[in-house]
Amino acid sequence: METKPTATDAAPISKSEREDLQRLIRQRERVLKSATKQRSAELLADFETQMGSEFSFDDDAVWQQAAREAEVEVNKAKQKIAAHCRELGIPARFAPTLNLSRVHRGYDNLVERRRAELRRMAQTKIGAIEKKAITEVELSCLQAQTELAVSGLTSEAARGFVERLPAIESLMPRLSFAEVAGEAEPPIADQLVSPSVLRQPRYRERQTLPNARTSLPAKKDGETEAGP
Repeated sequence: METKPTATDAAPISKSEREDLQRLIRQRERVLKSATKQRSAELLADFETQMGSEFSFDDDAVWQQAAREAEVEVNKAKQKIAAHCRELGIPARFAPTLNLSRVHRGYDNLVERRRAELRRMAQTKIGAIEKKAITEVELSCLQAQTELAVSGLTSEAARGFVERLPAIESLMPRLSFAEVAGEAEPPIADQLVSPSVLRQPRYRERQTLPNARTSLPAKKDGETEAGP
């Protein structure tokens, strides 16, 4: 009876195939890392579009329409003021009036300042996303290269060498709060804030020794040191 080959019966990856795959992985890494720059530019452009939609009221046409509508209301108010002044007997040359004054968008408003602030925040966030993406690309390509290399190893010693390579978690262990907060003498937090903390105990020790010597009573002539 004919049996179908299983995954364990599959032929191992040949040396030439591994070399081709290694070149492909390296090329993929270069392309993806370059693509992160383009992606960052696209993300920033998309954010600018969203921000433009949010601040659509700051368009010149919108401001002009608002000014025209306000001018109509100001003229109505001016007519009411003039009529009331006539009723009160106030001469026209002394009568109060109203004028419409439009403040330019570049002065005395926070629109452009807010745009710049949001733009800086977006650039910082996109920069962090880009760095994370580059790291993930490098790690994924390294993992693929490692698997290819391991597939070609034939000795247990070689496989053990790869397995003993340190992971990032062991190179950068978890930070202990107790160690930072105050278990050390002096606490590490104090050492970081003021390096002089480490020098103070040594300084006090050096000052204590001379003081101890001078505090001993002087020996008289012919006097010997008493035994225990």
